[in-house]
Parts: sequence; structure tokens; C-alpha cells
Amino acid sequence: MTHTRYAFVKANWHSDIVDQALEGFLELVPAEQVDVFDVPGAFEMPLLARDLAQTGRYAAVACAAFVVDGGIYRHDFVAQAVVDGLMRASMDTGVPVLSVSLTPHQYQETDHHNAIYRAHFVEKGREAAQAALKITKTRASLTRAA
Repeated sequence: MTHTRYAFVKANWHSDIVDQALEGFLELVPAEQVDVFDVPGAFEMPLLARDLAQTGRYAAVACAAFVVDGGIYRHDFVAQAVVDGLMRASMDTGVPVLSVSLTPHQYQETDHHNAIYRAHFVEKGREAAQAALKITKTRASLTRAA
């Protein structure tokens, strides 16, 4: 059976920027085929992605977060843990889990940087939608060929 539903998980940190990824995703995947879930931050995404993938309802799960260096911890460690967790969720469940997690090295909360990253997240959301649609099509063709 080919699923036509997609899950989109978004972290609430910097939601004014991260939410733009959903906008880009919805440019290519109809909103009625997308269930949206919020998590507090990027670190919580892999667990929910795995749980959603295990339901069997989704062709793919896309996850969006903006992990910045806040000076308290090294954001690259968090970003690596998140990406590793998303890949593990995908491999453990057999459901594609796509990352729209950006980790800029030079981010300042200025209007200029916020505008750049808002636009970038729209593009990354589109790219995640393209990947979700493509991997769904490819996997469906494998099923038909078997």
C-alpha cells in the first residue's frame, strides 16, 4: 500500500524562522496530506519522528529545526545528535525521515539574518517535499516490481 500522508515535525525554538520550512513543504505537498506536529526543540525531534514513523500512517516524516550557538553549549554536538537520531529513526522503522535542520556558524538575531534564514527555510522545506515525494515514488516502484 502506498501512503499519501506525510508528517511534518517542527521545533518551536526560533519558530518564526522554522515555520517557513513548513510553508515551503506545503508548496509541493497538499496541506490535506500533511499532519503537523510541534516539539519544544530540535533534541525532541528524533523520538517523535520514530513514533510517527512506527504508526505506519506516513510515507515520510520531515523534521525542521534551527540549531544556533547560544553560547551555553556547542550547537554542533546537538545538531549531530539530532541528525544521527533522525537517521536512526528512519533506519529502525523503514520510513524515510528527512532533516530540515540548519546549524549556522554565524547567526545573529538581526533583521538581516532573520530574513536570510526565513527565505532559506522556505527553500529547504521545498527540498524536503521534493525528497519526500521522490522517495515515496521510488519505494512504490520497488513494491510494484516485486
